[in-house]
Amino acid sequence: MRLILTSLVALSTVIGLQAQAVKLDGNLPQYKKVAGVTGNLNSIGSDSLNNLMSFWVEAFCKEYPNVKIQVEGKGSGTAPPALIEGTAQLGPMSREMKNEEIDQFEKKFGYKPTRIAVAIDTLAVFVHKDNPVKEFSLQQLDGIFSKTFRGGGNEIKTWDQVGVKGEFEGRPISLYGRNSASGTYGYFKENALFKGDYKDTVKEQPGSSSVVQSISTEKFAIGYSGIGYLTSGVKAVSLSSKTGDKAYAPTYENALNGNYPLARYLYIYINKPKDGLAPIIREFIKFVLSKEGQEIVVKDGYLPLTSQMSSDEQKKL
Repeated sequence: MRLILTSLVALSTVIGLQAQAVKLDGNLPQYKKVAGVTGNLNSIGSDSLNNLMSFWVEAFCKEYPNVKIQVEGKGSGTAPPALIEGTAQLGPMSREMKNEEIDQFEKKFGYKPTRIAVAIDTLAVFVHKDNPVKEFSLQQLDGIFSKTFRGGGNEIKTWDQVGVKGEFEGRPISLYGRNSASGTYGYFKENALFKGDYKDTVKEQPGSSSVVQSISTEKFAIGYSGIGYLTSGVKAVSLSSKTGDKAYAPTYENALNGNYPLARYLYIYINKPKDGLAPIIREFIKFVLSKEGQEIVVKDGYLPLTSQMSSDEQKKL
């Protein structure tokens, strides 16, 4: 999915990618504390959102000391069953629910789950910081990571096949990725592998941080994860939709204008009964969508919603 705004007037200036220092839309609402919010919540879902959820929970519980929220991040695929079974009230996901997951939820409750966009991510392709490669097309990524080549390209095994010379010439490309419970795994499979299959040589990791850590210690490696996991040991490569087209860096501006081909929303799914949300769930989501909540998004290295996006999501509560 691409994120395209009809107007960019409300946006503040975008600063450098490496610091992921973006300024918030000045029209984002301030969070206003309300009385009577107490209780316990469980959050089960995305690893990509795990740190962000923990930071949100910490800040929210400072506002409401009588609230306790437990966060577990083992992959987006764990969120739908947790919401259906009632073991979680918050289901963070780095992908949209599949039709069959929505159907299972609706079969149980008689209505669909409520999807709240809470941040923007430019899903990044990372290489070692000393790798001179600057850009890839999606067709090249398909050739690198896939064994089915549905993007129309050819198999790519070594770095010189993508134009990297010197010490990289002839060197096998070492592949890192996420496991199948991950929403990032599914998103990359659908959008970068054109719904094809991963190569058997992709070393699947339980979390995004371990993908990035592996690449930072292995010069000839490549992998993918949310931009929020960018470290000094790796660099994010620019991407183009088609070979020969202009490649774009995974910046805030390129996410919003649709130029970066792997831009996506990050979500929290909730169970909203027909008689309305419990105050603790409603207020937590309102906090996440507020100026204070979106400041935390930026501090964690992801990209904030605009005020219009925030307003649209709050209407779902």
